[in-house]
Amino acid sequence: MEVDRVLLAAPRGFCAGVEMAIKALAWMVRAFEPPVYCYHEIVHNQTVVQRFEDLGVVFVDDVADVPPGRPLMLSAHGSAPEVVAAARANGGYVVDAVCPLVTKVHHEVKVRAGKGYQIVYIGHEGHEEAVGTMAVAPEAIHRVETVAEVAELPAFDGDVAMLAQTTLSHRDWADVLAATRERFPQLWMPGRSDLCFATTNRQGALAEIAARCDAVVVIGSANSSNTRALEKLAREAGTARVLRVNGPDELPDDLAGTVGVTAGASAPESLVEAVIERLAPTYGVEEVALTEEDEYFPPPRSMRDLLSGIDVLATFTLGGSIPDRPAVNERAIHAADVLASL
Repeated sequence: MEVDRVLLAAPRGFCAGVEMAIKALAWMVRAFEPPVYCYHEIVHNQTVVQRFEDLGVVFVDDVADVPPGRPLMLSAHGSAPEVVAAARANGGYVVDAVCPLVTKVHHEVKVRAGKGYQIVYIGHEGHEEAVGTMAVAPEAIHRVETVAEVAELPAFDGDVAMLAQTTLSHRDWADVLAATRERFPQLWMPGRSDLCFATTNRQGALAEIAARCDAVVVIGSANSSNTRALEKLAREAGTARVLRVNGPDELPDDLAGTVGVTAGASAPESLVEAVIERLAPTYGVEEVALTEEDEYFPPPRSMRDLLSGIDVLATFTLGGSIPDRPAVNERAIHAADVLASL
């Protein structure tokens, strides 16, 4: 391998929703005897999922597979209302780690459906986020993914709204949006785009470097929608060679010249570091920053209550003063460090 330089996109890797979800599941692993259960993969990344499986987490696709009374986490992609209800009825400790941006879309679906709207929803068939969102109001929502599918929609009598899967690429959204607006000129849309700011930032950062690269390496799993969107963007930018890898072992030996590196929102920074080490650029790494991200999503209330209880118990056990104990600064703890410490 004769790589001259690595152009490293920033932002990259873990978004605020993934940070929150990974830390929440890690704390459940520490608080409860195994097995801890998780409905669907906590995030779409093989390395992260394997790490939790090694720690005794069991990922299931049906809440009915969770033994009664066992602790259960619902994934960051959001769950159907009936899944949330079944989880809570199972009798165990439940943490819903849904990303707040997905919760916003669920709320919009519920409100618009309640007002009699028919909802055109742009989303990938079978993706957990799309499945959970459509289940909020199945009688009123119509999933589309292509301009052709927009043309096949019925001629709705009443008001029409448009919402979208948060992890889509702007390119996935633009032509379908235009076609939907053409069919339904009075289309309602939220004042702020449903697309995740982290997804948008990672795509913008990659666009900054793609034209300067002989090859682009996108780190992330095949079932990660935002990772595949990054891969697609690099190809559309005209990069001669685009590779999506789960880790350094999947890199070919013949990369050369300038190589761009980025990572999907579910990929840990440790994988980025390992990929760069494998590339071993002769003239080092140049980080190209589009913007800084300081967004923070606090853990779900049930998790905050659990953390507070553990903190009180630990302080009491060690003979400390409970009223004078310092507050738990969860925000200062990074998910990558939590994973590494497990």
